[in-house]
Amino acid sequence: MSRKQLARSGGDLSRLGTDDTGATMLHLDMDSFFVSVELLSRPEFLGRPVIVGGRSGRGVVVSASYEAREFGVHAAMPMGRAMSLCPFAEVIPPSHGLYSSYSQKVFDLVGEVTPDFQQVSVDEAYIDVSAAVRRLGPPVLITSKLRTEIEAQTGLSASVGIAGSRVVAKLASTRAKPHGQLLVPLSATQEFLDPMPIEALPGVGEKTKEGFFRYGIRLIGDLAAVDEAWAGRVFGAHGHHLWRSAHGLDSHGMDRQVKDRSISAEHTFNDDVWDLSQLEHELLRLADKVAHRVRADGKVATTLGLKYRLADFTTLSRSITLDAPTDLAREIYEALRPAMRNLREQKSKGVRLLGIRAAGLMDFAVSGRQARLDEAEHSGREAEVALDDVRKKFGTASISQASLLRKRHDHENTGPDHV
Repeated sequence: MSRKQLARSGGDLSRLGTDDTGATMLHLDMDSFFVSVELLSRPEFLGRPVIVGGRSGRGVVVSASYEAREFGVHAAMPMGRAMSLCPFAEVIPPSHGLYSSYSQKVFDLVGEVTPDFQQVSVDEAYIDVSAAVRRLGPPVLITSKLRTEIEAQTGLSASVGIAGSRVVAKLASTRAKPHGQLLVPLSATQEFLDPMPIEALPGVGEKTKEGFFRYGIRLIGDLAAVDEAWAGRVFGAHGHHLWRSAHGLDSHGMDRQVKDRSISAEHTFNDDVWDLSQLEHELLRLADKVAHRVRADGKVATTLGLKYRLADFTTLSRSITLDAPTDLAREIYEALRPAMRNLREQKSKGVRLLGIRAAGLMDFAVSGRQARLDEAEHSGREAEVALDDVRKKFGTASISQASLLRKRHDHENTGPDHV
């Protein structure tokens, strides 16, 4: 582990010990995932500053290599700013679809270790190995073998934190990066947490940090030393949660399946859009993209979300619970279009970004989905499945909904899809 990593942890981590008894919660985080996937086919860029993201107009950084991060480049940064910080960086446009493919490979390997894992993003998961210890050995050994297998099968590296709770495991994985693993024995939990800055705790943003600073709380150990009742009185329910985190305690258990797992897509326009028909066209295109991915996963959605960002960066959202689950673009579009029209009428400003999200996912086989009574015999799902077959053979850009075939207004510039 590097000196920088040791400094971030606030002490010599080798003093924590090697007893992994009871440390059965892992936090796995792939190292610079999007960049690493791209470098598999571009080995000549290894060791150089690399940025994945859109370069034109309002492009943003999706991911940056560790070499680029040394210059202050980070995800979600406007590309113009990133290039001013690191003008000699290699910029690679996102390869949509490639990341989810590698993500699936990684978590298929995780699933071979245990079904008790919670995937929280395309490249990150909590893994409870308590049921696997008897079969596969102690947590540190399980972790080492899993990381080795992931690298052998995908060419990608992962960093893993090993602890007794999710919050500690996540902090440990951050300090293990890149390409490492860190055990925090149960008996050393407080010793590990106390020297860290308060903002290292998940859930402490700039506003909360300023609130803590007003009371002289600058380290996690400072928060751990106060009375929980005081934390709750001053900071509300969030204060109780953060106080427990400061003691290495999780506020709730880990579900075996992520109930809020979702599939989403969004589009940032090169120029602010005022025209309703153009917005509706983009809404249908996004619905088509999301529905295709929902079907590919063998799922149906029970709730939908709309993301609507104005030119001044005001972001509005709407959520809809469906009468019946769906995996169809047309139904997603029809469900969200009224909400988008209402926002357009209420906010007479140009639109910078549009996004949709399919959530409340369940297996198609157990969803009980049936054709709607007003659905023609040879339309609806049958037609969209036929599109899937064509895309599988000729590529995702080969065919789309008939109404999407008119000339596109913009070249898509999206961030990473959330899986």
